Amino acid sequence: MTIKAIIFDVDGTLADTEDAHRIAFNKAFAENGLDWNWDVALYDKLLKVTGGKERIKHFVETCLPEFERPADYEGFVKNLHVVKTGHYNAMLREGRIPLRPGIKQLITDAHAGGILLAISTTTSPENVATLLEIGLGKDWEKHFAAIGCGDIVPNKKPAPDIYFWVLDKLGLPAADCIALEDSNNGLRSALAAGIKTYVTTNPYTHRQDFADAAGVFDDLSDLASFYRITGLPLPKA
Repeated sequence: MTIKAIIFDVDGTLADTEDAHRIAFNKAFAENGLDWNWDVALYDKLLKVTGGKERIKHFVETCLPEFERPADYEGFVKNLHVVKTGHYNAMLREGRIPLRPGIKQLITDAHAGGILLAISTTTSPENVATLLEIGLGKDWEKHFAAIGCGDIVPNKKPAPDIYFWVLDKLGLPAADCIALEDSNNGLRSALAAGIKTYVTTNPYTHRQDFADAAGVFDDLSDLASFYRITGLPLPKA
């Protein structure tokens, strides 16, 4: 198999973002006069639901059955998520969420080797843009041949929709690509699209089931090992 493209998840994969998201949610709740608080244990459970707005709704449905929903419940949830995104992006701009070890070098090496790069994530376009502008520079978009994020597909991970969308934009079959994910939901999404998938774990996902992954890594600090296991061409000295 000759690998022609690497498709990246974002949250937890390109950067260890999940706790920053949790903190931003809590700030949004407080700003809107809600006494909700998502601690680490609760957020770990809520992460089984992909998408921020979907996560808020799941929390209300499962943890607050007596919560009196506003007449415009959809608008209420959307506003909470907009406020949360503002807090999260402020943390990004402060440089508090760097790219994970090895990620920037992997992107550099892939370009040098003529391998296409793409993004497949449920997070919002604004979150992706701010993270990668800080991590890669203002011209970050030049690194990616396809950027799939947010609500551009109807069904979020673990559905394969976002991966099918990215494959279509790349113009490549699944067999020519590998995916890099951090969660069981992401793994299931990529595999359902027929893509060989590798996982880099983080504190929120390291206990999840990755039996079907092609390989599991703590991070990409040892890129040479990652290249050998995936079959990616090693960069020339």
